[in-house]
Amino acid sequence: MNIRIGNGYDVHKLVENRELIIGGVLIPYEKGLLGHSDADVLVHAIMDSLLGATKKGDIGKLFPDNDNNFKNICSLELLKKVYNILKADGYQIINIDSTIIAQAPKMRPYIDKMEENIAMCLNIDKSQINIKATTEEGLGFTGALEGISANAVCLVIKK
Repeated sequence: MNIRIGNGYDVHKLVENRELIIGGVLIPYEKGLLGHSDADVLVHAIMDSLLGATKKGDIGKLFPDNDNNFKNICSLELLKKVYNILKADGYQIINIDSTIIAQAPKMRPYIDKMEENIAMCLNIDKSQINIKATTEEGLGFTGALEGISANAVCLVIKK
């Protein structure tokens, strides 16, 4: 039995004229996140944690931002691809713990749906994923409403 832990982090700048999508949920807000894909910081952090745990690199290696196949793609579709890579290598996800760092908007009303979306893509039970949200009390780029970040930790097992 091979148990491994992975860590992931992502950040995107808040800009006008973009939708705000986090955890696959469209969140009503006056700004969205800038990125090549839908810029879903939470899903990106989770993917990087899973790829790191299984020594598969990172999302930039698998889904480069200069590849038009991934332009404006839903990050949940990329998460499904990551899941298939892990599954093919015999890995099983034990759990994922993650945090969204955003001064605004409030994330609590959307977290249950985020957990459902991610659990469905990874073929795991919703009880295996935990999503939290916090502010930085007005400090740093997230506190100044310049961007949103997320981090994630996962535990996987290869039998």
